[in-house]
Amino acid sequence: MTEVFFRDENSFLAPYAFKSSESKGRQYTEKKHPYRDIFQRDKDRIIYSTAFRRLQYKTQVFVNYEGDHYRTRLTHTLEVLQIARTIARALGLNEDLVEAIALAHDIGHTPFGHSGEKALNELMKNYGGFEHNRHGLRVVDELEERYPHFRGLNLTWEVREGIIKHTTAYDKPESSGFEPNKNPTLEAQVVNAADEIAYDNHDLDDGLAAHLIREQDLCKLKLWQEAKNRCSELEVDVSCKIIRYQTVKQLINLQVTDLIQHSLESLKNISSSQQARETKGFLISFSKEMKKLRESLKSFLFDNLYNHYRVIRMSDKAYRFIVAIFEVYLKRPGQLPIGTREKLKEETPHRIICDYIAGMTDRFALDEYKKLFDPYERV
Repeated sequence: MTEVFFRDENSFLAPYAFKSSESKGRQYTEKKHPYRDIFQRDKDRIIYSTAFRRLQYKTQVFVNYEGDHYRTRLTHTLEVLQIARTIARALGLNEDLVEAIALAHDIGHTPFGHSGEKALNELMKNYGGFEHNRHGLRVVDELEERYPHFRGLNLTWEVREGIIKHTTAYDKPESSGFEPNKNPTLEAQVVNAADEIAYDNHDLDDGLAAHLIREQDLCKLKLWQEAKNRCSELEVDVSCKIIRYQTVKQLINLQVTDLIQHSLESLKNISSSQQARETKGFLISFSKEMKKLRESLKSFLFDNLYNHYRVIRMSDKAYRFIVAIFEVYLKRPGQLPIGTREKLKEETPHRIICDYIAGMTDRFALDEYKKLFDPYERV
């Protein structure tokens, strides 16, 4: 195979960026590719995986049957990737590593979002529990079947660490085996921040589109007012939909700009990726002022969107679907597909059933529920 010259990462990445040459590598040794580095290859493996494609029909906030225009886990993932890449480029970080972690950060999510995760965690409380970051690692390490000589995708240690250490207000996973006393890479920290920016602002956008929250209530928030003021030069005859879109765009821009500027200040005295990992606290972060503004936004979303009676109804119904399906499979494992039943020889029925349900899309889970409980539905 022809040898191809790779660019010297030291010539275009910041000193604190994680270089592919620093990687701890893969669990199973593979030949180097002539023109793609290890993190580029990880991106491809994630994109081509079955679990990634399933994100298209997994809930972000609104269940699949609520409408085609709301975010799904897949569109959310792509939005996180876009925001994360912008931040990484501005900070001189490794964009390929950032993109790989961003693509995989939600790959372990259940159908029906956090209500599905809650149901599986309770059902599995005596069998190791369920947490979507840990399950994401299980997906890429064991459940994907694409290679003849090993299970999983054989991703690099750093991408796998980025999955298990993905930290937000909803995610605080246990990360034994991945240097739990050290920070994740700066690249993983960027994905954490991009995820929070994406889901806060895009959930808000979907909530407005669904008429579950009102703009007049948002006007009480200083951050929304500032974003709206930046749209004051729009023509008076512009539609409300365009104004809403532009305001959300400015919301994201305000937060991304603050994050980049404050992070650059924090990184002034950081001279290597290892120093960044050993520094107390995350170096990729918002200013104190922006954190305060974001807290008001998050509180608003929690009170007015996530606790809206329609969202609670959707979540509660989804929770009951998952519990009912799990209990039926557990009582009569013979109802599982043949390939899944064969795995019962390897692990406990609880874990195999949990894996199977966690891999379902919203649509598949709803169809399965009908087949199991509707006497008039074909099985």
